[in-house]
Amino acid sequence: MENRNGKWNVVESGKFSTVLLMLAACCALPAVFAGCASGPYKPMEQVLPANIKKIAIETFKNSTVYYGIEDKLTRAITNEFIQDGRLAVVNPDQADGILRGEITRYVLEPLTYDENHVAKEYKLWIIVDISLTDRAKNEIVWIEKNLEGNYRYFDTSLPGGITEDEARDIIWDKLSRDILKRTIQGFGAVTGISEKKVPPKTE
Repeated sequence: MENRNGKWNVVESGKFSTVLLMLAACCALPAVFAGCASGPYKPMEQVLPANIKKIAIETFKNSTVYYGIEDKLTRAITNEFIQDGRLAVVNPDQADGILRGEITRYVLEPLTYDENHVAKEYKLWIIVDISLTDRAKNEIVWIEKNLEGNYRYFDTSLPGGITEDEARDIIWDKLSRDILKRTIQGFGAVTGISEKKVPPKTE
């Protein structure tokens, strides 16, 4: 800014520059807040590929010492997909997608005891890893690790108590529903627990 003597007034010029900077900052604030309002980054949804209309469900692997449980889980999953009806369950050579899995943990944990130190309440944990493969491309579409099924129950010596086999059947139902949901609805529909929460092997 110029005074009456034709010289620049340095003080007033400095104040003017400060005002301009403040105005620029104020104008920028709405854009910053608008960016913040959009929320955290969200990955693109991974839904079932459109080409997968028929699915084969392989017998699950079993890395536990409990023989035969893989057959019961595979049967429960197959029945769940058949009842749902959105994907045809077929033989592997006719399938668009192959569902594979493995039972990685089977942990029976006593929770409470009676006066004779006999367990009266248990928690049964069964953990599985699953994946879906696009057969035509021979590519894994997705992998879900540490999918958890657990159930707390009382021993049969108590009212309302059930057997370990009955507790397993309840978990098979839960896992089969979760696996169907994960397959149909895609990423985020069902999430496995973190490695830190996976119970240690007791075999």
